[in-house]
Amino acid sequence: MSTISRILDYNNTFVGQKEYQEFHTTKYPDKKLVILTCMDTRLLELLPKAMGLRNGDAKIIKNAGAVISHPFGSIMRSILVAIYELKAEEVCVIGHHGCGMVGLQSSSILEAAKKNGVSEERIDTLSNAGIDLSTWLTGFQCVAESVTNSVHLIKNHPLMPDQIAVHGMVIHPETGKLDLVVDGYASVNSENNEILSR
Repeated sequence: MSTISRILDYNNTFVGQKEYQEFHTTKYPDKKLVILTCMDTRLLELLPKAMGLRNGDAKIIKNAGAVISHPFGSIMRSILVAIYELKAEEVCVIGHHGCGMVGLQSSSILEAAKKNGVSEERIDTLSNAGIDLSTWLTGFQCVAESVTNSVHLIKNHPLMPDQIAVHGMVIHPETGKLDLVVDGYASVNSENNEILSR
């Protein structure tokens, strides 16, 4: 039986026994929080539990490394939608120790792509079209610095309202311990003090 068949069989039972009822909520995050985090499998249940979050508390966006690679890409769009359309009032970027993006080089991904049948010609076509694969497929060296960079990009985005606090944290994927890297309240408070002093 395939993975999808097993999932669909389980789903039939889940729906038939009305197990979904305990998860009822609205599309608006109860804690008014949007989280950008890594797609790491260890964080699937650990991160919400380590933060005391329940179904409906937050919007959670996941990608490799909790990285924003483009200020006008889908990650930033999702954050802005969460703020303007879904009433989120704070953003939290959460990276994790032991992330697979640390030290990742584009060459290893491109070699794996070739071994899986992607031709050199197709790779060259992308490069000739102006896509910098060496940058796009490269990770980072320090998770705390990467989180700080993502926080900075979000906070300074031209469509980001000044009053939104953007925090940065790093979670330990075995214990769930959170370390604060960027206190988003500090920048919001300094902006408010600057406005008051004018």
